[in-house]
Amino acid sequence: MYLKFLPSFFLLIALSSAHRIRIYNNCPVTVWPAIQGIPGHEHLENGGFKLNSRTERYVVMPNDWKGKIWARTKCDSRGRCETGGCGNRIQCNGAAGAPPLTLADITFSGGAGRDFYEITLVNGYNIGMTLVPVGGIRPFAAGRFDCKAAGCKSDLNTRCPNELAVKSGRTTIACKSACAALNTDQYCCRGAFNSARTCRSRNWPKNYAAIFKGACPDATSYAYDDQRSTFSCRPAPPTNYLMILCP
Repeated sequence: MYLKFLPSFFLLIALSSAHRIRIYNNCPVTVWPAIQGIPGHEHLENGGFKLNSRTERYVVMPNDWKGKIWARTKCDSRGRCETGGCGNRIQCNGAAGAPPLTLADITFSGGAGRDFYEITLVNGYNIGMTLVPVGGIRPFAAGRFDCKAAGCKSDLNTRCPNELAVKSGRTTIACKSACAALNTDQYCCRGAFNSARTCRSRNWPKNYAAIFKGACPDATSYAYDDQRSTFSCRPAPPTNYLMILCP
């Protein structure tokens, strides 16, 4: 007679060891969140969905999930988007988003069992985004990057340099990375500049990373800025997260 309760019991066990991310669309318009698991990890929600303005959606993620989340803008019914599109589809199912886009990079149960998360502008910017842990254990002497909010609250499109700007008419709708726009080894941190020692944005002909960092100090501004922008949290199961689009 107790067998009928077993499925619910095991579901509770599974959920207790999983993470939940509440994605809230604070933008004044509809957006289309997209989710991509790295190889070996599932593309949750089939990779994407529509989210109306001022609404939210909860996504349950396995305890060891690793992947990326971003938001697409102005998508039509066929999945063609003004920014962040993943190949003309609403459910990306593993397809990556087209830069420029603001990206959340997440690793659950990484080194020492900690969660690692960052909001990165390495692939450019399309909308503001923050990721905040709800729960989790902070060290006794917690630092700036321990269980705190990562993200980009500023509207970087309003201060994007003209040479990086993506326009719709006269309006800037996204901001390219210096690498994507100018495609040099130095801006792309490749070739002779492929290390933290040789790729320093202060040595660039123009320090575009400083513009990104000035607008969004809690986001990664270029390839070797992650040591100043990666946050971590030691789970106190379950550790959940709140993602706000257009914070």
